[in-house]
Amino acid sequence: LLPGRPRRAALAGVVSVTLASAAANLFGKRMVRRHRPDREEAQVAVARHVPMPESASFPSGHTASATAFATAVGVVLPPAAVPLGSLAVAVGYSRVHTGVHYPGDVAAGAVLGFAAAAVSLAVVRGLG
Repeated sequence: LLPGRPRRAALAGVVSVTLASAAANLFGKRMVRRHRPDREEAQVAVARHVPMPESASFPSGHTASATAFATAVGVVLPPAAVPLGSLAVAVGYSRVHTGVHYPGDVAAGAVLGFAAAAVSLAVVRGLG
C-alpha cells in the first residue's frame, strides 16, 4: 500500500497534522478556554502584531501541527528531521513573539504534536 519511504513520510505527516489539529482545536481549546495574551500589557511591539485569533489560547494548534508533522516525517525520513524540527521551533517561537500565545500554550502544543506523531507513526507502520 505504501511503497517507498517518501510516501510513508507523507502519509505519516498528513495523519499526524490531522490528529494534532483535531486534538488542539476541537478538544483542547474547548476544554481549557484560556484567554489570549493582552499584547498591550505584555508590551508586544505593534510591528510584531498579526491578527489575533478568536479561538482560545491553550494549546497552540499551530505548534501542535508543526511539531506533529516535523516529528512524524523526520522519523520516517531522518535527513528531513533537523530542517523540519527547526521550522517547528520557529513556528512555536513566532506564536509567542507575535503575542498570540503564552509560552505554556506553545509547550502544550509541542507535547500534543509529539503524541500525535507517535500515534500516526503506529498507524503508518500498521499499514505496512
